[in-house]
Formats: sequence, C-alpha cells, structure tokens
Amino acid sequence: MTEDKKSVEHPESHGAHESEVAAGEVIEEEVVGGAKVRRKGIYLLPNALTTASLFSGFYAIVSAANGVFDNAAIAIFVSMILDGLDGRVARMTNTQSKFGEEYDSLADMVAFGVAPGMVAFFWALNGLDKVGWAITFIYVAGAALRLARFNTQIGSVDKKYFVGLPSPAAAACVAGLVWCFHQYEPATWLTLLSIIVVGGAGVLMVSNVLYRSFKDLDMRGRVPFAAILLVVLILVVIALDPATVLFTAFLIYALSGPVRALFRQKAKRA
Repeated sequence: MTEDKKSVEHPESHGAHESEVAAGEVIEEEVVGGAKVRRKGIYLLPNALTTASLFSGFYAIVSAANGVFDNAAIAIFVSMILDGLDGRVARMTNTQSKFGEEYDSLADMVAFGVAPGMVAFFWALNGLDKVGWAITFIYVAGAALRLARFNTQIGSVDKKYFVGLPSPAAAACVAGLVWCFHQYEPATWLTLLSIIVVGGAGVLMVSNVLYRSFKDLDMRGRVPFAAILLVVLILVVIALDPATVLFTAFLIYALSGPVRALFRQKAKRA
C-alpha cells in the first residue's frame, strides 16, 4: 500500500532516475559556495591522459605475450610519465573529480600492478611452474593492497613520505630489470635476480617502510644557474643508456627505504 502510494506520488522523479541510469551518465556532487551541487559528465583532458596510461599498461602485457620485452618495459615507463601528468593537469586546470580519482587508481592497478607482473612472468618466471606464478601474484597483490591503502591514507599521513614503496617505483624496478637484461640468455643467476626484484618489490609495497615523496621540493622557486646544468647532465647520462640508468636509479630508491629504516633503528637504540 505504501509502496504503491509512493510510486503514484512521484512518477516523474522515478522516470527521471531511470533515464539517467539508462543514459549511463556520471553524476557527482560538488560543494560550491557551501552548497552541494550535482554535476553531470566527466573532465576530458585528465581522464584522456589516464586512459593513455591504461593503454600503455595494456600494450606492455600484449608485447610481453608476443616476446617483445623491450617494448613492454618501455611502455610501463611511458605509463609512469602519463600517470604523473594526469594528476598535475587536473590540479592546474582545476578539473579534479571523484570519478578521476577512482579511474586513476584502477588504471594504476593495470599499469603498475598487472602489467609489470605479467611482463616479468612471461620473461623469466614462467619456467618456474608454481613458484613463478606465486612470485608474480605476490607482486600483483602487493600493488593492489598498496593502492588501496594509499587511497585510505590520503590527508592522514605526512606528505613528505610514502608508506611503503610507491607502485610506480616498484613497476619501474621490474620494468628496468627486464629492459636491462632482456637480451641475455636464460640463466640461474638471472632467474634468482628476477625473483628477488619482483618478490621484493611486492613485499616493500605493503611494508610500513617510509619513502621520500619529494612533494616538499619547491619546483616553482628560483634556483642557481648551475641547477639547469645539472638537469642537462642528468638527461645526457640517461640518454647514454636509459635502461641501465633508470633501473639503477629506481633500485637505489627502492633500497633507500629499508636502509633509512635500519639507521633509524640503530639511532633509537643508541
């Protein structure tokens, strides 16, 4: 009786709701001037960059499945660049949205979770049977848990540090490893190195080890003229051997967290 009465009293609102659902439109609530405003649609530019990052991660998986491991590794680094751009573009153009945050997180899971794990699996771990896919799953699960924890900690932790190894840096370690050694013949030492890097990156992502976020660096302020010369030198070094330089740089960053934590423990004991 009550339900029938409600359907009679509000037939237009019920039909409007169905039309909105049928159209598949995204509706978000934003606070403007202290009042909630409902807005339809999504912002094109930042979400287009996120889609490009997602495509690069998907392309990495396809390339690895076809045995083109250098292209697969490069595609993951391209995803990193695009992932860094979409957030900055959204902030610069004031086009942040809840949809963009959720979409970016899902794209990161593919580009920095599934893609690096599958690339490493097709490259060196698929010959280890159950051990190979177990190591791969540790990495993929670590990336999923890392992203979920990061989303729940926004605004509640110090912006100067990340809790756990960031998923893009973990993906860079795995992709850099594949890019550096993809031309080498299969060997025991290379398989062991792959297990250590892939499994270690997965564990570090879910650890409580702190990593510098570098968000406190002032990129807009004035710097000495010599700083631009340092940037030129860094670009030249990367251009000489990008695979080795990038792999070494991100591996050092991944190891910096445990090393810093070890020194902190020693300092506390002292």
